[in-house]
Amino acid sequence: MDNKQKKKKAFKLPTAYTVLLIITAIIAIVTHFIHEVVPASLADFVMAPINGLNDSISIAIFVLLIGGFLGITTKTGALDAGIGSVVSKLKGKELILIPVLMFIFSLGGTSFGMAEETIAFTALVTTTMIIAGFDPIVSVGTIILGAGCGVLGSTVNPFLVSVSIGSLNGAGIPVNQGVVIAVNAILWISSLLISIYFVMRYAKKVYENKNETILSNLEIQNANEAFIGNKSGEEEVIEFTKKRKIVLGLFAFTFVVMVLGIIPWEAFGITIFKRTDFLTGASLGNWWFSELGIWFVIMAIVIGLVYGMKEGEIVDSFIGGAADMVGVALVIGVSRGISVIMSTTGLDAYVLSKASSVLVGMSPIIFTVVAYLIYIALAFFIPSTSGLAGLSMPIFGPLAVSLGFRPEVIISIFSAGSGIINLVTPTSGVIMGTLAIAKVDYESWVKFVTKVLIAIFIASAIILSVAMMIVK
Repeated sequence: MDNKQKKKKAFKLPTAYTVLLIITAIIAIVTHFIHEVVPASLADFVMAPINGLNDSISIAIFVLLIGGFLGITTKTGALDAGIGSVVSKLKGKELILIPVLMFIFSLGGTSFGMAEETIAFTALVTTTMIIAGFDPIVSVGTIILGAGCGVLGSTVNPFLVSVSIGSLNGAGIPVNQGVVIAVNAILWISSLLISIYFVMRYAKKVYENKNETILSNLEIQNANEAFIGNKSGEEEVIEFTKKRKIVLGLFAFTFVVMVLGIIPWEAFGITIFKRTDFLTGASLGNWWFSELGIWFVIMAIVIGLVYGMKEGEIVDSFIGGAADMVGVALVIGVSRGISVIMSTTGLDAYVLSKASSVLVGMSPIIFTVVAYLIYIALAFFIPSTSGLAGLSMPIFGPLAVSLGFRPEVIISIFSAGSGIINLVTPTSGVIMGTLAIAKVDYESWVKFVTKVLIAIFIASAIILSVAMMIVK
């Protein structure tokens, strides 16, 4: 190993939990210097992680149940055998996995705001990438940047586009959704192409020379132990038997149904799934984390039985898999605590009000860039796109109209601003959860993604500025 490459820096960021608690503490302290908000008490700070976990309990439970599902599936050996088969067929062409997967994830992001749901794919994608000859950063980049670029360029994502349009309509401002779709589609494709370039360039370097990884020895070791048992991937070949092929088919079917369950079909005028509520009480298209969680439990049991596992094996494997996700569930809760304390003290509304006043009297290009930066800052503290849309659009929309700007472009600015910061912010449960599963330190992710974010920011700022000037 190249000691220079692998040597840990003298300074290292603390763990995700500590980073998030420091941010929470800073926010609590700041509220004591702003008269317009309610100062956060010691109790508010102490209870923030628990309140955050309560606020995100459905997501946390969902993650634990996914862990149980993966525990049983992994026990069958089907994933290892299937991945080994795919990688062997792609020998020499492994890089093709990256753009294909990133495009698929981005489709989910732009269409229905796929974000937390990507956590379910992290273990599988990370295992695949490691065996293919890459490292966990490639996996994280494929998932986070893929889905994230889709959300950044949300075209019909109801949690961003529909909520924004609804909020503007409620303020008496009509919106042409066709304009929003057109501008955001350009944002989506441009940011995705930039991300694919950076991820593939890094992946190729790591594939050709393992010393090119930006991860530490400890991160590599932890990932190998978690995903390939600290083996090279060639020491043991697991036979891809007929029974394992059936299990892998059920595994894929589980995720197909998951995607069908969360796409809001009725919002798009599709009603063929209306009578699919017999299993969970909610029809496909209306599922959320409770329905998704029980679906994974059901399929975990089905997979265990099909493979011939005994009742005790099924239970033990499920519990073991869930146990592996406890840390992920906790970090999601702690990160959500930041949003909770912002909301409880009224700091979110205060920051929003002050930010909007800064934009008055600016030229179109300056307005666009500053509004973009403001939304990046706001989304750091309010990572929920639907929550930020509901809070900000009634303020920013009328302001833009009063200044002679189109409200559609404001939605695109919001989409780009919240989208780009949610690719890196530690206040996002998706970011911290995905990194925790992939065994990647937050510091390493920031090191990798910084150049990507700069390129996306420049491209998006140009696209938004042009849109602001030509959309009349």
